This record gives sequence, structure tokens and C-alpha cells, in this order.
Amino acid sequence: MGLADASFEALVVEIVSRHASRPAEADVSARLSRGGKWVSVTLTIQAESRAQLDAIYCDLTAHESVVWVL
Repeated sequence: MGLADASFEALVVEIVSRHASRPAEADVSARLSRGGKWVSVTLTIQAESRAQLDAIYCDLTAHESVVWVL
């Protein structure tokens, strides 16, 4: 989740793609908050290991535009 901006979804996809196959367009969704200030991006990937998931989590949380990661 991060501030709603035109490039946030692409940023999240790019970060995740460093560690996993680039998700198909159908495997990526975005949802704006009620007030439109925030956007949540959901990606569906086939994880290969816990280490891969940890690396994705670390890269996402390290980026200044990402506010929250589940």
C-alpha cells in the first residue's frame, strides 16, 4: 500500500519482478482507498521458497513509496 499515484502499481510490479516471474496483467490488481489518497496493489505469484518471499518483502518495505506490506 502506498500513496495513490500513477506509477505506484508499476513500481510494485517492478520490485516483485526482481525476484519472481513478471506477473500477468490478470494477476495484478489495484484498489483506491475511499478518499482516493491511498492505493493497495495485490499481486499473485507462484512462490518458490521462503527466501524468495523474504527478499520480496525486504525490497518492498525498503522502498520509500511503500507504506505497508502484507
